[in-house]
Amino acid sequence: MTTGNIQLLSDTLAKAKAENRAALIAYLPAGFPTVDGGIAAIKAVFDGGADVVEVGLPHSDPVLDGPVIQTADDIALRGGVKIADVMRTVKEAHAATGKPVLVMTYWNPIDRYGIERFTEELAAAGGAGCILPDLPVQESAVWREHADKHGLGTVFVVAPSSKDERLATITAAGSGFVYAASLMGVTGTRESVGESAADLVRRTRATSDLPVCVGLGVSNATQAKEVAGFADGVIVGSAFVQRLLDADGDEAAGLTAVRELAAELAEGVRRAS
Repeated sequence: MTTGNIQLLSDTLAKAKAENRAALIAYLPAGFPTVDGGIAAIKAVFDGGADVVEVGLPHSDPVLDGPVIQTADDIALRGGVKIADVMRTVKEAHAATGKPVLVMTYWNPIDRYGIERFTEELAAAGGAGCILPDLPVQESAVWREHADKHGLGTVFVVAPSSKDERLATITAAGSGFVYAASLMGVTGTRESVGESAADLVRRTRATSDLPVCVGLGVSNATQAKEVAGFADGVIVGSAFVQRLLDADGDEAAGLTAVRELAAELAEGVRRAS
């Protein structure tokens, strides 16, 4: 039986901590702008300095995602992206870089595809685990059993509205890291990441030894530095997707843009005060 790469994910986050910095985690959807173009973009982001990449499984109703990622998902879905393409994206990105690659997905596609089949294929592709923003912890036992069996992490999302007792329940069930949503609302770039994120990280850490990584709203090196001052990892998605959208089909320009952004952010997470 093939086992996934949760250990590689844990080791990567531990290595960043040992270097006294936050890890840089990038998000890009599979199949955007094309399947091959998406794989090339992930390699470019790793090349620029990302430690971990989350591959988005495009969904027709992405409730957590703002307009930028919705646009990219729409392009991927119109291009006919399938779960097999997501697995291929994970496999090729991991094989080319040796770095940890996760899938971020809503629950419905996994449910329809089959939990056993999905976890088996993700492990075989070298995946490190899944981020499941809309799977309630209390309904996650079957998923976690299969994920554990295949060496995959299960990353749950916590929000500023999560009460301490709820945080403890979520972190006890999760593995790999905890995804702390910096604010209530959808993904997108924002002027400020805000005080609520630092408070959420502090409260989450009180319940768990898992690394706490912050996403939603981080788009530049200054914000990355700010978040790196209190979190174990900085998650950036919309800003990378926007660079590819701005390239408007010019693949070389898009790859250069995401590589440069990754390099700026990688510098930002290393300048934590």
